Amino acid sequence: MIEILAYAIGIMYTPGPVNLIGLNAGLGGRTRASLGFFLGVGIAMFVLLLLFGWAGTRLVREDTLIYVSLVGCLYITYLAIKIASDSGELSASEAPVRPLGMRNGFVIQLLNPKAMIATLPITSIQFPAAQIHGWSLLPWSLLLGLMAAGAPGTYSMAGSLIGRHLQHPRWFRYFNLLMAALLLYSAMALAYQHVYLPLAA
Repeated sequence: MIEILAYAIGIMYTPGPVNLIGLNAGLGGRTRASLGFFLGVGIAMFVLLLLFGWAGTRLVREDTLIYVSLVGCLYITYLAIKIASDSGELSASEAPVRPLGMRNGFVIQLLNPKAMIATLPITSIQFPAAQIHGWSLLPWSLLLGLMAAGAPGTYSMAGSLIGRHLQHPRWFRYFNLLMAALLLYSAMALAYQHVYLPLAA
């Protein structure tokens, strides 16, 4: 049981597209407004764990994962462009940037190749080894889904603490561009690993 939690924390709390978006929300002072996004991430992870836990790896074959990964990488690229276009202006005269909502969190996590790669070892190896199957999948999937929602939330709170010391819009603009660049790198790395390499093999 401890092994499952240790693996989940290690894989969920490392930097990735979802956590970078959470960090960006915190830097822009939008942690509270982004709670729906974090919840959407958790719900997507809950759904993935239940699906793979009940249906096993039959749902995701290698050829299917390629297409899901491609769509996920395109969506991450879209979010990177959206973040890069944020001016970082915090003055009251400017219209507030609309935070990403629950649907955004759900979609990006559902299509995130990292999420699928993270859940498959849990559902195909760790759950069976711990005799977790049937209805016992529900509480475990719920717990791990909450942990997944907490990952971008934690990054967002960290970004919020940093953001308090950097009030000039110029710094937020730089951070937005940096976060967008990291997201684009993440999308390209995921596409290379989960789309290009399987197709080239």
